Amino acid sequence: MQAVRQCSACARHAAGGLVRNQDVSLLQRRGAACIRYLSTSEKRKSGVQKPGDLTNPTHISLASFGVSHGLWQVEDLSHNSLIRRAASVLTDSSSAFLSQATLALMDALTDYSKAVHSRITFQKRYLASLGKMSPSEEESLQRAISGWRAEAAERLNECKHYDSTWINAVNLSKMAAQAAHSSGAHQASILVQTNIQVAQSQVEEARKLSAEADKKLAETKVEEIQRMAEYNAFLEGSEEHEVHEAYLRED
Repeated sequence: MQAVRQCSACARHAAGGLVRNQDVSLLQRRGAACIRYLSTSEKRKSGVQKPGDLTNPTHISLASFGVSHGLWQVEDLSHNSLIRRAASVLTDSSSAFLSQATLALMDALTDYSKAVHSRITFQKRYLASLGKMSPSEEESLQRAISGWRAEAAERLNECKHYDSTWINAVNLSKMAAQAAHSSGAHQASILVQTNIQVAQSQVEEARKLSAEADKKLAETKVEEIQRMAEYNAFLEGSEEHEVHEAYLRED
């Protein structure tokens, strides 16, 4: 039994992976040791041991077949098998690329939405305080509005940059899924297709938030136009009223 385990270990070593040149000599030495051990064990059981039996062609042929059979199993890594492995590696890499691109785009969209909402907050505060602010307060609010406007513009440029990268990542993942399916790596193909669906869902939600921020900003701009028109009309009316009062005083 111990001899069988030793020979089995040799065969497993041969079939465990791609065999390098230096591994062949090692397997040959282990095979020879297994031959000697098997021969010695058989002779001990029979009580007779002949030196010539250690080199018996039948024993050598059987052991050689065991080792060569292990080597044949390693060499059975066909082109199709290697292509399936490579396709699986490709799907893993494309999924990692897609994950990073999705995260970058979502962060950019979120930062853009925050910048737009901050601009809206200060802009509404400014409109509500028209005619009630001191010059320094008005300047401070205008400076804050300009700052958030610039911030939103910068974040929007990031969104465009990462959106392009994300689209490339999605297309690459689709090609990887198709290649995996064609090569027979069906599980890898299904996995990357699932990752694409998840990424598209996450980006869609982030885009909805940024679209809502843009909508509110547009509404605020309309409100700003109306409020400024009312305020200018009020100022003009006040000036006319002041001129009329001055005229009456002169009379």
